[in-house]
Amino acid sequence: MAVPSRRCTGVIETIPLSRLGTPEDLGKAPLFLASDESAYITGIELDVDGGAAQF
Repeated sequence: MAVPSRRCTGVIETIPLSRLGTPEDLGKAPLFLASDESAYITGIELDVDGGAAQF
């Protein structure tokens, strides 16, 4: 589903990284959590939102 450009601009202005997330951005989080690199993580709420949740 495409997002109209004027709506997209308003959303992007609220994201500290100044861009929408790509499928690759979103997919990296579960890949990390499923990897051995996350072996010491026992529970987390991970927002993959370009920093938007901090506002």
